[in-house]
Amino acid sequence: MNTPPRPAGLIQRYREELQVRHYARRTVNTYEQWLRRFLRFHKMRHPREMGSAEVNAFLSHLAVELHVSPSTQNQALAALLFLYRELLERDLELDGVVRARTRRRLPVVLTQEEVRAVLQRLHGAEALVAGLLYGSGLRLMEALRLRVHDLEFGRHELTVRDGKGGKDRRTLLPVGVANQLRSHLLEVRTIHKRDLADGWGRVQLPHALARKYPNAPVEWGWQWVFPQHSRWCNPASGEQGRHHLDPSLIQKAVRQAVLAAGISKPATCHTFRHSFATHLLERGQDIRTIQELLGHSDVKTTMIYTHVLNRGHLGVASPADLL
Repeated sequence: MNTPPRPAGLIQRYREELQVRHYARRTVNTYEQWLRRFLRFHKMRHPREMGSAEVNAFLSHLAVELHVSPSTQNQALAALLFLYRELLERDLELDGVVRARTRRRLPVVLTQEEVRAVLQRLHGAEALVAGLLYGSGLRLMEALRLRVHDLEFGRHELTVRDGKGGKDRRTLLPVGVANQLRSHLLEVRTIHKRDLADGWGRVQLPHALARKYPNAPVEWGWQWVFPQHSRWCNPASGEQGRHHLDPSLIQKAVRQAVLAAGISKPATCHTFRHSFATHLLERGQDIRTIQELLGHSDVKTTMIYTHVLNRGHLGVASPADLL
């Protein structure tokens, strides 16, 4: 007698509900962690037995006792709202929640000399990725998820696909980085041909494209620009392939380069993106173009870089500089 399949648990159904709505994999994992923390905070009670009071208590705990940032608290709130509204089909009343204090933070920006000093201390794929972060204004994962067909060498453009918020955009491909990328891709293609000869060479495709285009995973255009050095292996099926570089490798390399350059600023990979926007403003580029290159939905987000320049919205100079 066949045993009936065990019904899916709460967390599994929560993940599936997020995936059905095409949430990014990192968002799915983050939301799941918030759900687990919420359940542990309330001694593993089922969410159907709880409601607004328990959600408010958890969010207040994050702000008062853990001193999380407003964005972190809002992330936890979004995860729990999805749980109740989409999975449990209940509305929450969130009156009385203690909100984490909002602090206005200006982004860390490097000077052009500091950027040059950091880039000179990077080598190989790490240097190319950092060059794209600064030269194209990319986020780290946007650079690592680039595929060969996203690069337009003739037009000096690259396409960011499924970026933050699920949006596509085009941005600059610096000439200097492009020349280095050509040599890099020759090495990557050699590795890809070797993988194909060994019976592998398949890459993961987004959504259901692998079913729609069965031969696409082995095609050169779909390969990662920055593949891992070793193949991954699926223990269940024995399938092998290459994923893109792990972001921690780039983060560590950039941090070491910043320290080696003697820079005291808390610069990270994302600092290159801030520096990209600020240096374009310094050269007189209009704010709307920078907004499009960065992929911001609202120009107000891009306006933060005018404050980094200490020039205000109208490019005001201090009267002391006119003496």
